[in-house]
Amino acid sequence: MSCQTTPLGSSCLDLWREKNDRLVRQAKVAQNSGLTLRRQQLAQNALEGLRGLLHSLQGLPAAVPVLPLELTVTCNFIILRASLAQGFTEDQAQDIQRGLERVLETQEQLGPRLEQGLKELWDSVLHASILLPELLSALHRLAGLQAALWLSADRLGDLALLLETLNGSQNGASEDLLLLLKTWSPPVEELDAPLTLQDAQGLKDVLLTAFAYRQGNLDRVYTALGSCHRKMGNPQRALLYLVAALKEGSAWGPPLLEASRLYQQLGDTTAELESLELLVEALNVPCSSKASQFVIEVELLLPPPDPASPLHCGTQSQAKHVLASRCLQTGRAEDAAEHYLDLLALLLDSSEPRFSLPRSRPGPCMPELFLEAAVALIQAGRAQDALTVCEELLSRTSSLLPKMSRLWEDARKGTKELPYCPLWVSATHLLQGQAWVQLGAQKMAVSEFSRCLELLFHAIPEDKGQGAASNCEQGCKSDVALQQLRAAALISRGLEWVASGQDTKALQDFLLAVQMCPGMYICMTSAMDREAHGKGGVTGIVSLPLYLESYLSWIHPSDCEALLEEFQTSLPESCDL
Repeated sequence: MSCQTTPLGSSCLDLWREKNDRLVRQAKVAQNSGLTLRRQQLAQNALEGLRGLLHSLQGLPAAVPVLPLELTVTCNFIILRASLAQGFTEDQAQDIQRGLERVLETQEQLGPRLEQGLKELWDSVLHASILLPELLSALHRLAGLQAALWLSADRLGDLALLLETLNGSQNGASEDLLLLLKTWSPPVEELDAPLTLQDAQGLKDVLLTAFAYRQGNLDRVYTALGSCHRKMGNPQRALLYLVAALKEGSAWGPPLLEASRLYQQLGDTTAELESLELLVEALNVPCSSKASQFVIEVELLLPPPDPASPLHCGTQSQAKHVLASRCLQTGRAEDAAEHYLDLLALLLDSSEPRFSLPRSRPGPCMPELFLEAAVALIQAGRAQDALTVCEELLSRTSSLLPKMSRLWEDARKGTKELPYCPLWVSATHLLQGQAWVQLGAQKMAVSEFSRCLELLFHAIPEDKGQGAASNCEQGCKSDVALQQLRAAALISRGLEWVASGQDTKALQDFLLAVQMCPGMYICMTSAMDREAHGKGGVTGIVSLPLYLESYLSWIHPSDCEALLEEFQTSLPESCDL
């Protein structure tokens, strides 16, 4: 017979407890599995099992004999869910509230208390627990989770009141939260208690570490001081503080990233890139040497640094991109190519098979990483590898092109974001053309440049591009970038016409490029200047995507000076046509 249809007895409790213990063991097996996909699948299955078990328990009237197990299942469910999500949500607060209400149901105290908040519920439950000593261990475990949730949300006042109640003191004598945490003494878990993913004492240790870290962490302080001195033009003092930060703590990411910025400011490219390489290694350590545990960890309780803060060093893949892009910008093409290939392998290991439109976030989107990788490979003389990268990008984006007409219309009306796919695909054909130039296949190069131009002039019509491009926040951000891409393709094809002796066709392409983008010569010079000095931008010049900026640097003004003089005499004639 089903436990839901029989009086509560030891057989039902035994079955429920066995299921809880089995699911906890399954989560711990997942925790120790070396295969990422297997870990996630096992953990997700355990989570769904705990959800179902909790639903069964809470479908029955609340009963004191069952509540220790029910609260234990609640805690295990919250811990595993927060761990998998890498953070707390409102759902966890509701799970805690439901557990507290179940305790009060057994005391027939719930009626008028439904309108109470969590603070008032905790006060009522902890006072009622005096009459329910068998619930004490489970309630302290649940209180530990409540404390973790409030600490992560920076609700320190509520946390202090909870700890005062747990410690049996409500006179407000201590405002020292660290002292209140130290004073909290969770009851010792019974040896025959149901299995838990994390006991109250483990939660207390995490809370103590997280709160002490939030209160004052010297390596963060030293890093912030180093950043301030760098911005104030005191590089030597900045370096001293960054060295102190590295000596003080184990969080090496922020000071290493700040050191790379300092060395870039000083023009020491070798030291800058060494710092970035160390940063990539530092961010890789947790991934390789310590699999994430399915428990509440210190990191979940710390507020993430603002992305603009010097204390934010990002992920390993973000650091790898900074290193790759700086190698590309400073002319270290071979190193850049290898770093980009490593980065793509890292990201594609768990990526979706199709790309989505970019969101508002710092850094380039995946298609732009492919384009930057192709640029680095071409610059490193690895044209065949560049073609392979371009083909991979085309296989992931070309299927979206038939949908572009409607998306452009929506973008023109301002109802949706500007679609990026035609820009990515046309840029891919541009780079393929340059790769074929490097391989000496002139006909293939001209074909790719022509395909690029066809997409730019037909998939992105002029009247629609002008209205929509101004809303673009990532990739080709503005009309300027779109014009530069068109002009780059025209000049590239024109140079191939010159090489094959077809001067008339070359002149037509060059004239069209200059008419479309009169500032092309200035832009090429600026791109060369940025590459020569390793800078990210030039005052007064619209920022371009790195792949396009790098490409423009290859179109040397010295190659076009004589042609530009001819343009000046030919341009008035073309305007009369």
